[in-house]
Amino acid sequence: MKAQLLELETRALKEIDAIAEFSELEAFRIRYLGKKGQLTRFVKQIGRLAPEERPAMGKLANRIKKELSDRFEQAKAALDSPKAGGRASLMDLTLPGRAPVRGHLHPISRVIQEVCRIFSRMGFRVVKGPNVELDYYNFEALNIPRDHPARDMQDTFYITDNIVLRTHTSPMQVRVMESQKPPVSIIAPGKVYRRDSDVSHTPMFHQVEGLLVDKGVTFGDLKGTLASFVHQMFGNETPLRFRPSFFPFTEPSAEVDIRCVMCKGTGCRTCSHTGWLEILGSGMVDPEVYRFVDYDPDVYSGFAFGMGIERIAMLKYGIDDIQLFFKNDMRFLRQF
Repeated sequence: MKAQLLELETRALKEIDAIAEFSELEAFRIRYLGKKGQLTRFVKQIGRLAPEERPAMGKLANRIKKELSDRFEQAKAALDSPKAGGRASLMDLTLPGRAPVRGHLHPISRVIQEVCRIFSRMGFRVVKGPNVELDYYNFEALNIPRDHPARDMQDTFYITDNIVLRTHTSPMQVRVMESQKPPVSIIAPGKVYRRDSDVSHTPMFHQVEGLLVDKGVTFGDLKGTLASFVHQMFGNETPLRFRPSFFPFTEPSAEVDIRCVMCKGTGCRTCSHTGWLEILGSGMVDPEVYRFVDYDPDVYSGFAFGMGIERIAMLKYGIDDIQLFFKNDMRFLRQF
């Protein structure tokens, strides 16, 4: 075995001196030093030798392995040097560096944060809840029993008869009221899900729901709060109006419109030539909802509101296709 190891050493050193390419050098490493290389096979055979021969053969094999490893590293450094025309010779250290591309927030995230900041300054607390919700919280505790026609408005994704993908973030209103007594002032941002998809709807989108409950809360408080939000979000000169509407968990209910941001109120296709765009729904909390959370409707009153974040973002940034928010087109995202 000793003669074979010495012969392998001589052959390997002769080969490595003639190598001129990285590919040849890597092939040399695999051929002699790899897990299935020639030297490795000799090392594995040492255990079969007589006990008195093993120390000498082990020492010789280790010396050869170190010698070949050192020569491999030397050859690799030589091929990489500028004088050898290696990779280092292709680097011009006088060229300016390339600045990394900096990421930034998605427009939806920007709008959510801005909405939360506005309401936080008005004393609202941000809360979050589960995307997969019980039917009880998503519908029943919001005054929408199983036979209520308002369920048809939701286009719900059902997981089981009693579990749904939440269709709004309003369930957090009930969950919070269950856990504390008034005063309550919260906003609940998050993802919601409905079976709808076109240029103005997606199966998953984002909403922010708000709730304020205390003694002596009036519709005037609701109007003042939402007017302050609209002016902070869209500018102090933005006109807004309240229109009567219907929601199962508020009475009376109203939708809030702002002057069309596209045509400035003159009338266009976006606003159906009315000059107005609906941005959110609102109303005074229906006394029936208080009965689910053990609040006395004769003592407490409050208001609730909800808005779609995509719609707010589309109006704020002049975007005409909601699907742009979900396509990850860098040409679109770089604008923000």
